[in-house]
Amino acid sequence: MHARDILKYGHLTVLRGLNGLPMDDWYTENVCGWWSTKDIIAHLASFELTLVDILQGFLEGGPTPYLDSFKAGGQQFNDVQVARRSNMSAEQVLAEYQEAHERVRSIAARVPDQVYVQTGALPWYGMEYDLDDFIAYSFYGHKREHTAQINVFRDLIKR
Repeated sequence: MHARDILKYGHLTVLRGLNGLPMDDWYTENVCGWWSTKDIIAHLASFELTLVDILQGFLEGGPTPYLDSFKAGGQQFNDVQVARRSNMSAEQVLAEYQEAHERVRSIAARVPDQVYVQTGALPWYGMEYDLDDFIAYSFYGHKREHTAQINVFRDLIKR
């Protein structure tokens, strides 16, 4: 796998799914459970920020508030992160997602290639997996799943 390409194509999938969706429709609930499109993008922004923490750990390190919350929380992580963004506009949430993704791409470019294929590098994820696996499943697959939900919603509202 090529993690940097996977990151790029996952992001493009999200942007294509959002392209042309009127901002007013971003607030309609029940796109994914009770979440709106805005909530889905808030959720994805929190995942991007978690990946920033993870990738930084392979470089110079530093605090990992998103990763710590992610590892401790499961569904609670999702609920807390979406709730933190409840007062933000759809435009602000999208901007945060895009800025976080750009940070991911910038940091990912500095991570040595051999790190991506180092089995067991994320012991909390599973000793049999590597960073490439984590990115493919938790980012690319995750984004495709949520984009599919947005596309179903768009089909229902015919936009």
